[in-house]
Amino acid sequence: MIGYLLNKILYAILTLFGVVTVIFFLFNVLPGDPAQMMLGQNEDSEQLALVKKKYGFDKSISTQYLYYINDLSPVSFHSNNPDDYTFLREGKYHETQLFSVGNTTVVLKLPYLRESFTKQGKLVSQVLGETLPNTFVLAITAIVIAMILGVSLGVVSALNKDTWLDKLIQIISTFGMSVPSFFSAILFAWCFGYVLHEYTNLEMTGSLYELDDFGEGMHIRWKNLILPAIVLGIRPLAVVIQLMRNSLLEVFNQDYIRTARAKGLSEFQIIKRHAIKNALNPVVTAISGWFASMLAGAVFVEYIFGWNGLGKEIVNALNTLDLPVIMGAVLIIALLFIIINIFVDLIYVWLDPKVKLE
Repeated sequence: MIGYLLNKILYAILTLFGVVTVIFFLFNVLPGDPAQMMLGQNEDSEQLALVKKKYGFDKSISTQYLYYINDLSPVSFHSNNPDDYTFLREGKYHETQLFSVGNTTVVLKLPYLRESFTKQGKLVSQVLGETLPNTFVLAITAIVIAMILGVSLGVVSALNKDTWLDKLIQIISTFGMSVPSFFSAILFAWCFGYVLHEYTNLEMTGSLYELDDFGEGMHIRWKNLILPAIVLGIRPLAVVIQLMRNSLLEVFNQDYIRTARAKGLSEFQIIKRHAIKNALNPVVTAISGWFASMLAGAVFVEYIFGWNGLGKEIVNALNTLDLPVIMGAVLIIALLFIIINIFVDLIYVWLDPKVKLE
């Protein structure tokens, strides 16, 4: 187990390093001056020069890349010269100084994702911290809906193989996989939030937290979660149905299932005690991938429903070319993919003891 985790940590570091390198050079070749974006209409030559010097934009791309790696690294190196970009300004980090060598100080800190270009110096970590929990709530709710309904309908479809019920479920799941999320979002918002609003009491747009009618404070609006969670869960639901049905049919042909039937166990006992757990491996694979994709791909759903999550924030950042927010969001998503991958491997061991962590 320890060896496995150490290998995964090394894999995570190398993967994140590759992601950082790609996104840095990708976004730094885009047209536009970051310093001008930060100053907006208030720019003048003197202010422009000061901002470029403060954020290292006056340096070569390779030097800026090293600065960015230094900001992200938990262990970073800082000059004692106040004129250098790497000078440890008060309030920039929450750091612990380790030691000093000559003109350089080595500190231990949390990764620094820099400041937003368009939010008046607001930290990227703060921007993402305000939106990521909302996306988590949306993604987890959608996955729960997909798992419960998908596994249930998959079992029903397998038990009624080649009947009209099985064919109906297959048609519904195929249709669910083929409909794009943005189209489903528009359709559901219009149908249940506008046409049937009198009966559903659901809104076309809305986020998890909203101001009350008197503007006195933020309150949770759970009903705003219903439509985006259903829309986001449609495609994984369709995939789970198909996988659960096919996997269960394959498990039914195994020798230990025939033995269980020969012992006189009821079909319900066979499914509950033996079949379900062994049929869940491909479902877990699909769900883990979908959950990570939801965190990254809920962009259209969040934007259409006005859900203040990571996806909507990415769209806004792209519209305003807020590069630090975009780059920080991509890094967070990559890290989540890695964490979920490790977690899924551990679930495999629990589902199938024959699987070994190597």
